[in-house]
Amino acid sequence: MIFLASDNPTDHATDKILFETGAGTPLLTMHMVTIVIVAVLFVGVMMKVAAAIATGPETEGNDRYLTKGRLSQLIETMIVYLRREMLVPVLGEEHTRRYLPFLMTVFFFILFNNLFGLIPILDILHLVRGRETPVGGTATANIMVTGALALVSFVMIELHGLREQGIRGWLMHNFGGLIPGPIYLLPVALLVFVVELAGHLIKPMALAIRLFANMMAGHTLMAVLVGFGATAAKGGMGTLGIAGISLVSGVAAVLVAFLELFVAFLQAFIFMFLTAVFMSLLSQHDEAQDHEETNAGSRPIPEPAGG
Repeated sequence: MIFLASDNPTDHATDKILFETGAGTPLLTMHMVTIVIVAVLFVGVMMKVAAAIATGPETEGNDRYLTKGRLSQLIETMIVYLRREMLVPVLGEEHTRRYLPFLMTVFFFILFNNLFGLIPILDILHLVRGRETPVGGTATANIMVTGALALVSFVMIELHGLREQGIRGWLMHNFGGLIPGPIYLLPVALLVFVVELAGHLIKPMALAIRLFANMMAGHTLMAVLVGFGATAAKGGMGTLGIAGISLVSGVAAVLVAFLELFVAFLQAFIFMFLTAVFMSLLSQHDEAQDHEETNAGSRPIPEPAGG
C-alpha cells in the first residue's frame, strides 16, 4: 500500500468533494463515483458467476452440473456455507430461502467495497495527477454510505416483522405483551414501547457505525505506519535512521494490510449476519409447535400393566 497522497493519515479514508453548488452543497464526491464503479463491477462479476454456476446444456454430460472457474467456485462455496451454517439456524429454512438473495447481495456488495478500498488507487492517481482524484478510497469508510446500507437493512427488517406478525402483532410485540392488560400496567407498557422503538432504531445505527469505524480505523492505521518514514525525513533524521524506520513501519503496514483483508470479510459478514439476527427477532415463534417437537424427540412413557 502506498499512502503518499497527503500528510494527514485520515485523508486516505475520508471523502473528497469533486463538484459542489455555489452554496457549498456537494453534488458529486469521490465516494459517489467509487461506489458506482464498485456497483457496476459487482453486478458484472455476479452475472458471470451466476452463468458459471447455472446448469449447462445436456451436450456437456455430467460436466454441466459443475461450476466453471475458480472465482465462481469460491463464491458458490461461500454462499453454500453461509446459507447452511449461519442463516438456516437463525432464520429457518423458509425465511432463508426468501431472504437469501437480499442477504447475499448485502454481504458481497459490502465485501466488494471493502476489498476495492484496499487497492491504492487513490495514491497512485494522486501521484500521477498531482491533485484530487475522482475515484478511490473506501466507500464503506464513509458514515453516509454505511448509514444508507443500514437504512436498507432497517426497512427489510421492519417489513419482515410486519409480514410475519401483521400490524396488530407488531404492536403487541413492541408493547411486550402488556396490552391488552390491566390498566395499572399501561405506564409500563408505554415505557416498554418507547424502549422497543428505540431498539429498532439503534440496531441499524450500530450496523452503520461498526462498519464505518472499522474501515476508517484500519486505513488510517496503515497510513500512519507508512508515513513514519516521511515524518522522520522531515524531522531531519539521517539516512540510516530513515531507512530503519521505513523498513520497520513498512513491514508493520504489510502485516496490517493482511489484517485489513481479514477485516474486510469479517465486517461484511457481521453486517449481513446481524441483519438476519434482527429479522429472526421479529419472526413468529410457535411455542406450542416447539414443545410438541421436543416431546416427539423424547422417549415415550410406557403404560402400566393392565392399563
